[in-house]
Amino acid sequence: MKFDNKYLPILIGGIFALGIFIGSLSGTPSSKSFIAKKNTKEKLNKLIDFIDNEYVDDVNTDSIVSLTVNSILAKLDPHSVYIPPKDQAEIAETMKGDFVGIGINFYMHNDSVAVINPVKNGPSAKAGIKAGDRILYADKTKLFGRKLPNDSLFATLKGQAGSQIELTVYRKSEHKKMKVTIKRDVIPLKSVDVAMLLDKNTGYIKINRFAETTFDEFKKGLTSLKKQGIKTLVIDVRDNGGGYMEEAIAIADEFLKDKELIVFTKSKKEPTEKTYATEEGSFETGNVFVLINENSASASEILAGAIQDNDRGTIVGRRSFGKGLVQREMDFNDGSAVRLTIARYYTPTGRSIQKPYSKGNEEYFKESDDRFLHGELYKKDSIKVVDSLKFKTKKGKIVYGGGGIVPDVFVPLEAEHGAENISYLLQSGIVGHFVFEELDKDRNAFTKLTYDQFKIQINATDSYFNAFQKYLSKNGLEVNLGSYKTLVKRYVSAEFAKQLFGDTYYYEMVLKDDAMIKAVLKENSKLETSK
Repeated sequence: MKFDNKYLPILIGGIFALGIFIGSLSGTPSSKSFIAKKNTKEKLNKLIDFIDNEYVDDVNTDSIVSLTVNSILAKLDPHSVYIPPKDQAEIAETMKGDFVGIGINFYMHNDSVAVINPVKNGPSAKAGIKAGDRILYADKTKLFGRKLPNDSLFATLKGQAGSQIELTVYRKSEHKKMKVTIKRDVIPLKSVDVAMLLDKNTGYIKINRFAETTFDEFKKGLTSLKKQGIKTLVIDVRDNGGGYMEEAIAIADEFLKDKELIVFTKSKKEPTEKTYATEEGSFETGNVFVLINENSASASEILAGAIQDNDRGTIVGRRSFGKGLVQREMDFNDGSAVRLTIARYYTPTGRSIQKPYSKGNEEYFKESDDRFLHGELYKKDSIKVVDSLKFKTKKGKIVYGGGGIVPDVFVPLEAEHGAENISYLLQSGIVGHFVFEELDKDRNAFTKLTYDQFKIQINATDSYFNAFQKYLSKNGLEVNLGSYKTLVKRYVSAEFAKQLFGDTYYYEMVLKDDAMIKAVLKENSKLETSK
């Protein structure tokens, strides 16, 4: 495995940004230009029919159409994309914010379906399924020893709400096999990972994407934190590739005063559309910090731009991805869809944060890799800004357009230049798989511990650090972690806490020495002192 692939989150963050519906084109012929376009469309349809009916061999014309659509969209911009039926169904489900199933987190371990954790209060948890259980059969369908892909497993375990499925389960910790009947139900897909206190006055909310339920989840978390007396709020949109623009706007409205501009869009045919804050904001006076990095895109940038341009808060981190294009979605009967760019959005000062794409899609996405090479992720002075795209906020602060949100407070990557892969490795699935396998050796020894006892035990030894180093080598990843022992131990310990105690405990451990959180607390102390 080559670590260059670890840069893929940057690509994924951009591609999975923003999706809203588009209506079909309509109109009447009114010019020679329109007639020419109509003839071109008829020519394409005629060619497809000709191939379908007359070509010497059988041809999958659907695949030809897909190639044609992809070729057309590639000439437009990097975010106008065709989404095949299978991918579209998965994306739609993710953005909806829930699905119907049995409620487990799992992965294929040694050719068996291993339960990492049942979803709290979900159908499996209520039926008695535990972390570490192996699912051998779903009704009469054999699941072990077959190397089944995840999409097949999902299809087997999902179903209609209220329908039942009988699982045959092996519980390794008790060396017994049993049958469990589970009634499928709606399972929430959280877009807000956690809302918690960093200290008695500082709240923290982590948003992983902007889905249909994000604002409601966010508002619930903010309300809870306000009841606990917070004066400062940290919103973490690191590695958040975007989603629904409306959700980001609704969240920004919580912090801005009535009639303050949040964002505006410009399209080819429609007039400029401006969106303003309302009187409904519930946190218009406390200190606000937004955490961003090179994978924060689209709706994340709308939120950060609104806060920055209105001088409402402090942006902390590294320059964001730079996606300032708005897409609408057109669905096809086969379940596929096209996302087409229909507008550009602008932050309140009037800046577009869309990075250039005139050199083609390959160069566009390669720009994210170039940031590593140029040292931008380590020194703010290495960030390339264009003086002609300079703007001023109400209070006179200089901000720039043309390629992402530049933070007010820069925080470099925690890994050294040349070792960026370690930062991405520690946030990948391999850490979770390692921890599961370590727990699986003697799960009973861990489940008897309280959280405080666990923290003392996990921090008192390097054994899991050493085991993780060996685990990487065993899986073909030759990486020397020696220089990053503290960082590695933090993420490994946090993953143990997550699997044993839940998401809140993961963030409690992983944020304790987080460089951006340290920068926030330092800046917040300055703000409080100056009041």
